[in-house]
Formats: sequence, structure tokens, C-alpha cells
Amino acid sequence: MRETALGLGLAAIAAMAAGAARAGPLDTYRDRARVLVLSAPEAGNAQLRAQRAALASVRTGVAERDLVVLEAVGSGAEARALRDRLGLPADSFRAVLIGKDGSAKLTAEAPVAPQRLFSTIDAMPMRRTEMRERR
Repeated sequence: MRETALGLGLAAIAAMAAGAARAGPLDTYRDRARVLVLSAPEAGNAQLRAQRAALASVRTGVAERDLVVLEAVGSGAEARALRDRLGLPADSFRAVLIGKDGSAKLTAEAPVAPQRLFSTIDAMPMRRTEMRERR
């Protein structure tokens, strides 16, 4: 009986570990943060550099909106996983805004101006609720 309980416990742990391994790269953020995924074929991509610079100038606004920036750059496993999850090409720049509900809210082939990013986020029902509650 004791061996059976131990075996069942180990099976449950293995199943949880397998589930965690299958979890997508965005699952960690669901219901907790909005995610801006920046995809580019290489770190020196001009559009990627421009998007980084635009975001650096508005750090406070990024933080206020619970926005996390993830990059899928190059051909590594993590970059491929993000691109696969979102259906993005590996050979060109893309910016994708993911809401707290896990769905894509905005996809762009060029850097997104912070004002456009923020207005898109601020129009979301969940964000409106957050703004009311923070007053």
C-alpha cells in the first residue's frame, strides 16, 4: 500500500512537471501582466532598436500599465517558441501586444509609437477598471 501511494505521488509530480514543460512562453503572464512581444531576426535589427528606444523613453507609462516586454530575437529555442505561439515570421520585425486575457490586441510590422500602444491598452475594459480602482 505504501509503495502504491509513493508511486501515485511520484506520478502526480511527473504529470505536473510535464504540464509545466508544455506551458507556453506567455502563460506565466496571463491575468497578471500585458505583454509586448518584439520579434526580430537579429539583435542589430533597426526596427527592434527603434522600438527599444521608444519604450525606454516611457518607462513610467510601461510600468503603470503592467506591461512586460519579451523579445524573440535570433533563432534560439525561446525565440522560436514565442514566434510559434504567435505565428510570427523569423525573418522580419513584428510587435505584438498581448492582453492580460492572453489574446493578441495589436500586431504591427513596424515599431509602435508609445502613444498608440498606451491608447490601445487604456481602451481595454480591464485597464479601465484598473484606472478607476487606482484613483
